[in-house]
Amino acid sequence: MKNTLLLLAFVFVSCKTTQILPDPLEAGWEGEKVCEVLSDTKKQRVLKCTFPPNVGHQKHYHKPHFGYTIAGSTFQITDNKGIRNVPVATGVNWYKAELSEHEVFNVGDSTAVFLIIEPK
Repeated sequence: MKNTLLLLAFVFVSCKTTQILPDPLEAGWEGEKVCEVLSDTKKQRVLKCTFPPNVGHQKHYHKPHFGYTIAGSTFQITDNKGIRNVPVATGVNWYKAELSEHEVFNVGDSTAVFLIIEPK
């Protein structure tokens, strides 16, 4: 019995969770890609994501990453906190240390461009 419990505990701990959402590169908007790979090395992947007005990014997940706003706009963000409009200024940067999920939609009147840098 003790060995069975140990085996079950080992199997449970060693199972990887499967992510069912796309990552930022795989996710797009209405069948069109919004992100492109600028660099992909053993240590990091760099994405450039472009959102004209009335274009979004379907629900997707992010691994820990650093982001930088090349050109800002106003976004409707849908995540585990709800739905809200957020003005994102040019030059803003952020770091997310944990896995995150969201959907975004550019409700502003200018094209927004972001760099997403993902350590591997």
